[in-house]
Amino acid sequence: MKDWAVGGVSIAAALSVAGLIAFMAGPYSVTAGGWSVFVLCAIFAFAVQWIVFVHAWVTKTEIYYDLTGSITYVVMVGSAVFLSGTNDIRSLLIAGLICVWALRLGPFLYRRIKKAGEDRRFRKLKTSFPMFLMTWTLQGTWVFITACCALAAITSVNQVPLAEPFYIGIVLWLVGFLIEVIADQQKSAFRAEPANSTRFISSGLWAWSRHPNYFGEILLWLGITLMAFPVLQGGQLITLISPIFVFILLNYISGVRMLEARATRLWGDEPEYQAYKRNTPALMMWPPKN
Repeated sequence: MKDWAVGGVSIAAALSVAGLIAFMAGPYSVTAGGWSVFVLCAIFAFAVQWIVFVHAWVTKTEIYYDLTGSITYVVMVGSAVFLSGTNDIRSLLIAGLICVWALRLGPFLYRRIKKAGEDRRFRKLKTSFPMFLMTWTLQGTWVFITACCALAAITSVNQVPLAEPFYIGIVLWLVGFLIEVIADQQKSAFRAEPANSTRFISSGLWAWSRHPNYFGEILLWLGITLMAFPVLQGGQLITLISPIFVFILLNYISGVRMLEARATRLWGDEPEYQAYKRNTPALMMWPPKN
């Protein structure tokens, strides 16, 4: 009963948050078949999750979880472009950049989980129907909120000429994307060495930040927001929560917080790790101290 209560409340809360954003921003979107395209994209976010969840529950596997999240980004922005019929440069470039990011990250995470054989986060969750469904529903909310600012811009009835914020946003996205890609590649190469399988990485970008990949992701979504901001109006302004949500999620909920706790359990008593933690920012990148 406890699982049903926790899962049910969490699912209701997740759907309510997404519904509020859709309700606020939807009226400023172009329509397709009498429906706000922005609202349709919100529906698609959960539809993709629940369709794949059926397979995941039957087979008791979480291997496609992260990959499904990335696919959902592509489905949403692709649908937004197609259903709105836009040929606006801003909209097309925002959609393209999100697809590039998602199609790089999704397969990377999928290969990592497949190699590991499991995602430890799901050991208990995948044995409970309401809790497992909750995780997929929460991912739908996470994907939608993260991309909502981009979706609002792509589907907006308001279009304005490109200006400085757009170009600054592109630069931020490029820098953030490169940081994330390089950090992931460096960590993968480090872990590929058998001697490093149980060690922490402190070289390359990881000497500048203990979580440079997350810093890069936050930066690129901030770039997307700057690109989208000039066309937002009225209730669409609620979608500016996107980069704030990404920062809070990665820094305080799922990413940094969880990995820092695990690192403390594994290496917290080691002087070398203590020095690394003392001299290296958790998230913000900063030149290493000599």
